[in-house]
Amino acid sequence: MKIMVAVLFLAGLYAPANAQEKVPTKQGAPPSVGLDIGQQAPAFTLPDQFGHEQTNETLKGPKGTVLLFFRSADW
Repeated sequence: MKIMVAVLFLAGLYAPANAQEKVPTKQGAPPSVGLDIGQQAPAFTLPDQFGHEQTNETLKGPKGTVLLFFRSADW
């Protein structure tokens, strides 16, 4: 009886490790996301943190605009 319990215990430990999904070794290039370098961004109007509406024209400076999207880890 003790041997049977030990065999079942060991089989239970081995089963989850053996059931892992196989990761494909060959992966193609990821699809392109977003704009290409130098491509003009589409027009937008969005509220800022103070509730004022901002557009790509209101944010534009003398040398253009840099948009940085950052997703916080504490959302």
